[in-house]
Amino acid sequence: MIEPGHPFLTISKQCELLDINRAVYYYERRESRAETDLEDLKRILEVLREIPFYGYRKISRALISEYPHLTRKRVRRIMRRFGLRALYARRSLSKARKEHKKYPYLLRGKEIRHPNQVWASDLTYLRLPGGFIYLVAIIDLFSRKVLSWRLSNSMDPAFCVAALEEAIERYGEPAIFNTDQGSQFTSDAFIGVLKRHSIEISMDGKGRALDNVYVERMWRSLKYEDIYLKSYETMAQMADGVDRYFQFYNEERFHQSLDYRTPDEMYESFVPETRLPLAA
Repeated sequence: MIEPGHPFLTISKQCELLDINRAVYYYERRESRAETDLEDLKRILEVLREIPFYGYRKISRALISEYPHLTRKRVRRIMRRFGLRALYARRSLSKARKEHKKYPYLLRGKEIRHPNQVWASDLTYLRLPGGFIYLVAIIDLFSRKVLSWRLSNSMDPAFCVAALEEAIERYGEPAIFNTDQGSQFTSDAFIGVLKRHSIEISMDGKGRALDNVYVERMWRSLKYEDIYLKSYETMAQMADGVDRYFQFYNEERFHQSLDYRTPDEMYESFVPETRLPLAA
């Protein structure tokens, strides 16, 4: 075999005598791409276990100081290869129906000055081991307070109507109610409740994903701060968890956009009457 530092034969001469290419002697085996990808996958999974809503950009930021090769491009490639995605709220599942009447958007340029001036509602999905269930919530846009909510295992409008009726019974009537153009919110049953209470109806225009931005932010808070961390197994467990979170969200969670006040503090500062605890 080749002996480095031989007193008489250089490495080149030894390679020639042994009839091997000198490059073979200098070659050092590198880990295969698959092996290095698996090692980096483990590092990425460690981040996702702690912060499941991080995308490839933030994962790279979290790892790159210790592993300089884990650039955004590399993290993105590995996540795609192994089918990893950050957990995030999907867009609204509520679908429009052509035969339902649509109403104009009334909030453009409007300054919201007090509670019960504008309420808003939206739908989202929640994952359980056996499938999906659906959640509707109604919030007061001034205070961000969650006024009512309902879970359902179907997209029938009835659970949206029940949430609306509860909010009106508990908190009175808003001047304006804003939703998207989903069929649950354009249904005769839902629109009928609004009209009976002489509430102005406002609907987001098609493609205006940010019109209901405050509800979308609330969904993200619920999912990132509770649902994704708890892994509820049944609808009953999910209902208990959502109820606890919304109590926390209204009564204890500080909101930067509210100058670090809670939604209850904002709402009650304008509406002094004592309110009952939020119920499912």
